[in-house]
Amino acid sequence: MQSAADQNERAGLVGHHDVTDIAGEQGVSVTETDVPGGRIITEAVGGQIVGQIYVEPTPVAPTVAAVGVVQQGSITIGEALEATAQTARDKPVDQSHAAAIQAAEVRATGSNVIIPGGLAALAQSAVAHNESVYRYEDKIKLGAVLTGATRKLAADKAATRQDAEGVVSAELRNNLNVATHPGGVTASVAAAARLNENLIYEEFA
Repeated sequence: MQSAADQNERAGLVGHHDVTDIAGEQGVSVTETDVPGGRIITEAVGGQIVGQIYVEPTPVAPTVAAVGVVQQGSITIGEALEATAQTARDKPVDQSHAAAIQAAEVRATGSNVIIPGGLAALAQSAVAHNESVYRYEDKIKLGAVLTGATRKLAADKAATRQDAEGVVSAELRNNLNVATHPGGVTASVAAAARLNENLIYEEFA
């Protein structure tokens, strides 16, 4: 998987750690394409594709969506985090990432307790490590923390708008620039929530 952000970085158009609020200014679009054995979800920000997620039809426990309807085929928070492991795999984990990951885990599990060995604990350990080293290659990246996220969660659920808002708030509070990372945790959870809302809408259309 190759994101537009990676292409822009190699072209020298953006820096590796640049953040932006372009999503709020130009909008985000999410499209879904059925393919044999699964589906491909494409997210574009300001007209540029920032990520493509391939989702296999994995069995997920029925989840009550925001409108109180059990919705099958939704994208879970865990799957959204796994997408981040692809779209932002080479970004060193910082405090804003860790806060967003913790918020996502809380939303997925329904528990405020940080589980030893869970995603939030791994992210906080990565932050502590990264603050103690200087070389980029020595830092722990998001891909290392979020790969296999669904297996690292004690429970999982379909992402909702409320989940996305909670994750956004956590990341913004812990980012010095008060901005979210393109293609990061917030973007993936928000994209999943928007797709799930579209699925609910289509169910009643």
